Amino acid sequence: MTAAPEPGKRLVVRTWGCQMNVYDSARIADVLAPLGYATTDSVETADMVVLNTCHIREKASEKVFSELGRLRRIKRARAAEGKRMIIAVAGCVAQAEGAAILERAPFVDIVLGPQTTHRLPALVRRAEAGERALLDTEFPAEDKFDSLPEATLPQGLTAFLTVQEGCDKFCSFCVVPYTRGAEYSRPAASVLAEARRLVAQGAREITLLGQNVNAWAGEGLDGRTWRLSRLIRALAEIEGLARIRYTTSHPRDFMADHGGDADLIAAHRDIPALMPFVHLPVQSGSDRILRAMNRRHTAAEYLRLVEALRAARPDLALSSDFIVGHPGETEADFAATLALVREVGFAQAFSFKFSARPGTPAAEARDQVDEATKDARLHELQALLREQQARFNASLVGRVVPVLLLEPGRHPGQMVGRSPWLQPVHATLPATLAGEIVPLRITASLPNSLAAEPPAPAASAPPMREAPYHHPAPAASAPPMREAPYHHPAPAASAPPMREAPYHHPAPAASAPPMREAPPDAPLRAGQPLRASAA
Repeated sequence: MTAAPEPGKRLVVRTWGCQMNVYDSARIADVLAPLGYATTDSVETADMVVLNTCHIREKASEKVFSELGRLRRIKRARAAEGKRMIIAVAGCVAQAEGAAILERAPFVDIVLGPQTTHRLPALVRRAEAGERALLDTEFPAEDKFDSLPEATLPQGLTAFLTVQEGCDKFCSFCVVPYTRGAEYSRPAASVLAEARRLVAQGAREITLLGQNVNAWAGEGLDGRTWRLSRLIRALAEIEGLARIRYTTSHPRDFMADHGGDADLIAAHRDIPALMPFVHLPVQSGSDRILRAMNRRHTAAEYLRLVEALRAARPDLALSSDFIVGHPGETEADFAATLALVREVGFAQAFSFKFSARPGTPAAEARDQVDEATKDARLHELQALLREQQARFNASLVGRVVPVLLLEPGRHPGQMVGRSPWLQPVHATLPATLAGEIVPLRITASLPNSLAAEPPAPAASAPPMREAPYHHPAPAASAPPMREAPYHHPAPAASAPPMREAPYHHPAPAASAPPMREAPPDAPLRAGQPLRASAA
C-alpha cells in the first residue's frame, strides 16, 4: 500500500495598502508554491506568514509591529509543539525600516523589499535551514519581473496586472520614490503575455497598475518605446478581455507639453473596452501649495485636462485624492481647493489630513499646520465631496447601464456585478450569468452599492461600449474571485426626484467604499478590494 504524501506547507500572506501590494502578494504565493507552500487563512496553523506592508499612512510601522507582537505569541506556541513558523516582513515598511525591524523584533526571520520578491524562495530555503535575521532590501540590477514565475493562481473575473513601478516625481509628502525606487516600465511583450494568461484563466476585466501608471513607457513589440495608450490599444485586441482600467495616474503624465501621453485622452474616446473612470489625484487646488508639494502642474492645467477628458468621453467619471493641512497651507489655499472641487465635480474622492512621513521634505518643513485646523478643513472638504457624490449617485437612478456580473450576492437569487464606474451593482439574476455583461436599469442608489433590475423588454437600452463576450460565460464553478464578497443591503426603493438643478457633469457612478488604502487597523488578505496608491 502506497503511503499518502505528506501535507504541504501552509502560507498566510497579509496585505496592507494599494492594489499593487495585492498583486505582489499574489506573486509571493506564486514564487513559494514550488517550495510546497499553499495559501490558507489560518495563522494559527501556518508554517509561514508574510506581512506585505504599506508605508503611506501615518503610524504604518506601528501597525506592523503590533501585528508582529501577535505573531510572536503564535510562533512560540507552535515551537512548543515542535512546529516551525517562518515570519517575513515584505513591502514598503520593510524597505523603509530594514534592519530596524530585525533589531526591534528579532523573532522575524526575513525582511525583504518590494523589488526583491523574486529572491524570496532562496531566503526561505535559508530560513528553513536554520538561518535567522535575513535581510534583502537592495534595489537589484536584474528585473524582478523577468525572474518571477508565470502566475498560476487565477485571480478570477477581475484581475490586477502591474505594468509600471516606482516614481520619479518626488512629491514633498510621499515616500514612494524611497521605497519603490525609480520608475520602471515592463516591456509590452511581457505585459501582453501576462494579460493573455489572465484572460485564459477567466479574467474579463484587467486593471493595469503602477505608482504612476500613465508614465509607462516600455519597449513595444516593434522595438520602439510605447506609451500607455499604445499598450491599451494592443490589450484591447485580446479576445475575451471586455474591460480595461488603469490606476493611479499623475496629471502631468497626460500633458503633452510636459512630455506626457496625451493620446491616452483619445484612447478613452476610441477604445470601447477602456472604462470611463479615471482616478486623477490633484491633492490641492492652490498653485502655491501645488508648488510646495512639487506636483509640477497648476490648478488651471488640471482643469484643462479634466475638460479634455470629458470632451473625449462625456460619460467619464473622475475620482481624486486631496491632502489638507500640508505645511504652509493658509485659509486662502484651502479655499482654492474647495473652489476646484466645485468646478470639477467628483464622483468619488479620497481626502486625508497631512501626516509627516519620515525622510520626506514636508516632514521637515517649519510651517506645520496644527491638528485642529487640519481636522476642521478635512471635515469641510469631506462634506462637500459627500454632497457631490450623493448628487452624482442619484443621477444614475433610472438609467440602463452595462454591468459585468461577478458572483452571487448575499441574498438568494441575487447576483453582484460591477458598473463601468467601478460601482457594485446587485440584481436578481441567475448565477449562470457570471462573466456576462448585461444591461441593467438602476432602481436605487444605496450607501455602498446600486440596486438594479433587467430593463423592461420594450425598453431600448443605450448601446454598450464594452467588447462582447465571445466565449461561454463561466458557470457557478468559475475560478473564484480574489476580491472579498460584497455585502450589501437588499435593493431599496427608487430615490425621490431631486429638486435641485441637475448635475452638469454626467459621469454616472455610485457611491462605493473608498479604494485607496487599507483600513488603519485591519490588514487585508491578498485579493481583497483595496484603494489606489497616491500619485
